Amino acid sequence: MFEELVNDIINQNDSGNWQSTVIISVLILAGSLAIHSISFQILKRISKKSDKLLLKHVWGKLKNPSLGFILSIALSVILFAFAPENRLVDIAMHLLKLSIIFFITWLIIRVIKLGQDIVLQRFDIGEKDNLKARRVITQFEIIERILIFIVIVIALAVALMTFEQIRKIGVSLFASAGVAGIILGFAAQKLIGNVLAGFQIAIAQPIRIEDVVIVEKEWGWIEEINLTYVVVRIWDKRRLILPTTYFIEQPFQNWTRVSADILGTVFIYTDYTVPIDKLREELTRVLQSDKNWDGKVNVLQVTDSTEKTMEIRALMSSDDSPSAWDLRVNVREKLIDFLQKNYPESLPKSRIDIAQHMDNADSIYRESQPLEEN
Repeated sequence: MFEELVNDIINQNDSGNWQSTVIISVLILAGSLAIHSISFQILKRISKKSDKLLLKHVWGKLKNPSLGFILSIALSVILFAFAPENRLVDIAMHLLKLSIIFFITWLIIRVIKLGQDIVLQRFDIGEKDNLKARRVITQFEIIERILIFIVIVIALAVALMTFEQIRKIGVSLFASAGVAGIILGFAAQKLIGNVLAGFQIAIAQPIRIEDVVIVEKEWGWIEEINLTYVVVRIWDKRRLILPTTYFIEQPFQNWTRVSADILGTVFIYTDYTVPIDKLREELTRVLQSDKNWDGKVNVLQVTDSTEKTMEIRALMSSDDSPSAWDLRVNVREKLIDFLQKNYPESLPKSRIDIAQHMDNADSIYRESQPLEEN
């Protein structure tokens, strides 16, 4: 194909100007490469002397797609200016059109990701008070996926419209857009519902990245929020995949919706003889020695009682749910150990009133004896 194209160019230039055509073409390509290389070398040197994230990311993210775009434009100019009209040139021009669409799409996607990185560099999700960071990161990650999805769909549509046959099919589809819309609506009902749910999550934010949730009786963190599904990282490292519509239509628990701090409870069941004040003092001592306690809530109350035991609830606070879990476990162990060592008689037990049972047994025995004869 290339040899035939070169021969056509030579034959077209009867005056021997084909040599100048080749030279001009090489100069166009070399000039394009030189402009690209010089521009990015300048950016690279500036980024080494600057702390700005923009300059550091431009070099890495935009270098390859911009190079492909410039070369495609340069080749298109060369073919348009110097190549004769034949089938091979038409095919080459069409391939270059597709490559230009591809590189423009790639470039736009990289620009979107670059913008997200620049905005999110100010937010650290690893901070203790990371509510604002999680809110912003969630919004931008969903918006990024939506924009990339739209860009790819538009690019595919533009690429397909470069084919004459598909363009004719598109015109006929527009003529019957009502029927086609109904068919596509039924076929993609769930997909469209999930995409719209992704929009709702981005705006209303019932969940955010790293929110602690309970879904399907599982406790975990929101790890990914995509347009059509959400990934929940379960505490034992499993991953629960749910459609985005689940978080719009189904009830679930979000433990970090407003803040990450949480109250923890520990229930202890004891005998009625337990000294409540001593147990309350022990709870305070245990909490003060535990780094997971945030120092805000320290309560011990008798919340229920039965004919055999008392239910005692210890209430404590912590900065986040993992810390609250460790705190509850430690408090439960220490309170049980305290009762075992100091007040073993206050542990739950069953009572039997021996005296009452003896009186009942004696009366039954008397009634069973025959009456003495007078």
